[in-house]
Amino acid sequence: MTETRDRFALIGAGPMGLAAAKVLAEQDIPFQGFELHSDVGGLWDIDGPKSTMYDSAHLISSKTMTEFTDFPMREGVADYPSHRELKQYFRDFARAFDLYRHYHFGAEVTKVEPLGGSGEGWRVSWSDAEGTHDEVFAGVLIANGTLSEPNMPEFPGQFDGALIHSSGYRSASQFDSKRVLIIGAGNSGCDIAVDAIHHGQSCDLSMRRGYYFVPKYVFGKPADTMGGLIKLPMWLKRRIDGLILKWFVGDPQRYGFPKPDYQLYESHPVVNSLVMHHAGHGDLAIRPDIVRFEGKTVHFADGSARDYDMIVAATGYKLHYPFIDAALLNWQGDAPHLYLNAMHPTRDDLFVLGMVEASGLGWQGRHEQAEMVARYIAGLRDGTTEAKTLQREKAKGFDRATGGMAYLDLPRMAYYVDKATYRKAVTGWIARLKRGQAA
Repeated sequence: MTETRDRFALIGAGPMGLAAAKVLAEQDIPFQGFELHSDVGGLWDIDGPKSTMYDSAHLISSKTMTEFTDFPMREGVADYPSHRELKQYFRDFARAFDLYRHYHFGAEVTKVEPLGGSGEGWRVSWSDAEGTHDEVFAGVLIANGTLSEPNMPEFPGQFDGALIHSSGYRSASQFDSKRVLIIGAGNSGCDIAVDAIHHGQSCDLSMRRGYYFVPKYVFGKPADTMGGLIKLPMWLKRRIDGLILKWFVGDPQRYGFPKPDYQLYESHPVVNSLVMHHAGHGDLAIRPDIVRFEGKTVHFADGSARDYDMIVAATGYKLHYPFIDAALLNWQGDAPHLYLNAMHPTRDDLFVLGMVEASGLGWQGRHEQAEMVARYIAGLRDGTTEAKTLQREKAKGFDRATGGMAYLDLPRMAYYVDKATYRKAVTGWIARLKRGQAA
């Protein structure tokens, strides 16, 4: 075992890991990156061992609202880029900021454990083609993503056809000549349903609750680029945006979709312009929740039943940090409870990056999270007053930055924040930490 107590260990080379690597280098914080795959890009590289991409996958937010501010996507990239374009984008990003040299690729981190209290170091264990290794680092930054561990539901009975999680879906040819049922109508579920409609014999969509559907284009422009110039109170924003959705989407209940049992923005919307189209044309049947399986027959909550050859559970993902004891992450309920979703309340050598979701946050919002953390580490190193103020603030206790939003009590919403509230807090700390560094 070697010791590198002056360096941090950074786990992951996806979008969040790359943002962290960039700002750590900018702040002159020594670090060693670890990445399981042979290249950067995280889940956006369909060939990666943990990728959950499928052939038809595209961004659900526009490139304008998603890209890093200081690294725009190439001219000619589509409004809603495919995973192929995004894989190239992240490779270009890593080359532009000279990040490859910081990473050890093909390295799977298997365990991280503290040697004692905050500041006493962490032992990081990993395996690669040459065997197993241990090193001691000053601290650990976890950026291994939030969308790799399938959340697979269980139902009574047994299904005798093909039953997979959406993480195991790659190509529409998997649906050829099959009667298909998609469980879950989130963004991936609706995308995959459209594939099944075109390639399968039939396609049904089972939904436990309703969703708000947002078209990809409004007045010929990506929908997420239309607002934001004027900050509105939430009650007024809901009223205006709800009216726009009625104009461009209509009433989903006409096609059998259940009515949402929550207000707009209390859960993530579905950004899809095709599901309603196909439901209106009779290509897609909406089914309620599942009661049980019986051979190839699926029984639903309304008493109906239908036979299927293949079921895809598009039921989301669970946070998964298998290499660290959950108690060390201050885990509460369905997610770690961290200051601004990143900073441990009492340890200054353990950070989780990218465990944050918000409508419209984009990669720039995550870059800001990484910058806040990097400037905090640098501030503690340099002994600035502002870093010590942040240290005290996060130790006092805190609530998640929901902005008063009553998000649904679901695992996937356990780390959801209000974009405006969150970014205001993060950029506020960045500004204060900058001042401290300049003093």
